[in-house]
Amino acid sequence: MQDRRQGGRYAISFPIQIRWKDEAGNEVTEDGLTENVGPAGTLVYLPRKLPTVGSKVNLTVTENLDDPVTVTAQVIRLERNAAHPQAALNLVEGMRNWKKKVWELAAETIAGQEPEETDDW
Repeated sequence: MQDRRQGGRYAISFPIQIRWKDEAGNEVTEDGLTENVGPAGTLVYLPRKLPTVGSKVNLTVTENLDDPVTVTAQVIRLERNAAHPQAALNLVEGMRNWKKKVWELAAETIAGQEPEETDDW
């Protein structure tokens, strides 16, 4: 399988909130965390409920409570691990704001981290 990602990904946890409509048309809101952040998408951990593949969701990154970032994304893949359910999201709207406020923040945060003494770097 060919990797179609655009740009690097950063393994970082930012708090998020996702909103979507379920099969019955009811609005669902779930809080979770990013697992990794890329320039055009993210893998997120949602502890209770997952949207369906192909559905569109509103994703809000709440790392900076004074300036939350909201984008529209499409669910491209699910990991239905009962202990750690995840959804892979591809951005469809708000990409410029995402790159500037989320992806670049992830890069800066990772670059500023010091490896722990127990890490085998």
